[in-house]
Amino acid sequence: MQSQTDHKSRVRALCGLVCSTVLAVLLGSGGARAAASDSDAASGIRAALARGAEAAIGNLGKADGFGGNPKVRIALPRYLADAAKLLKATGQGKRVEELELAMNHAAEQAVPQAKALLVQTVKSISVQDAWKIVRGSDTSVTDFFAERTRAKLSEQFLPIVTRETEKVALAEKYNAVAGKAQALGLIKGEDANIQSYVTRRALDGLYLMIGEEERKIRADPIATGSAILKAVFGH
Repeated sequence: MQSQTDHKSRVRALCGLVCSTVLAVLLGSGGARAAASDSDAASGIRAALARGAEAAIGNLGKADGFGGNPKVRIALPRYLADAAKLLKATGQGKRVEELELAMNHAAEQAVPQAKALLVQTVKSISVQDAWKIVRGSDTSVTDFFAERTRAKLSEQFLPIVTRETEKVALAEKYNAVAGKAQALGLIKGEDANIQSYVTRRALDGLYLMIGEEERKIRADPIATGSAILKAVFGH
């Protein structure tokens, strides 16, 4: 009788061991699946960020990248645009055109300098940020980029923009006139300096183009040819 009881106890213990082992395996594989999912999300977002950044820089950082694109072309602020009309009416239109050309050329020269920081930002994205972006709006990638890079890119762009705009004599007069306009409340402070104005508009254009690429990826991830983007954004 005792032997039979011991046998049953051993069987129950063995069953318990097997069941606990199976449960551990199941839980472990489930955890692995979750980890893989997290890894895919992060990889997908990094791919989207990289793709968007490369497309934006490629489109903007070339001749007529800004000047030839109505979506991002940098024009004079509204108040000064009105003043420019007067200059054109008095035969000084060429000088205004030279200034606008220099503004857009400066932006085109500055944008390629963003690549290193954008790549660094892509590599640093966390799993938590990745999931937040996947589940966010159709501009979550762009918003993430702007939040993480705008201040630093402003510092990088400014010297380049300054160098290019200083080649045009009218740039100095722009600042003088804009400064007076700001004092009268006719123009925003951020637009009162041509270097700051062009830097800001260059960044606006950069993020706009990144946003367009992001929307394309979200709308049709299969068309990108990336299995990771398809798995993450397609889901």
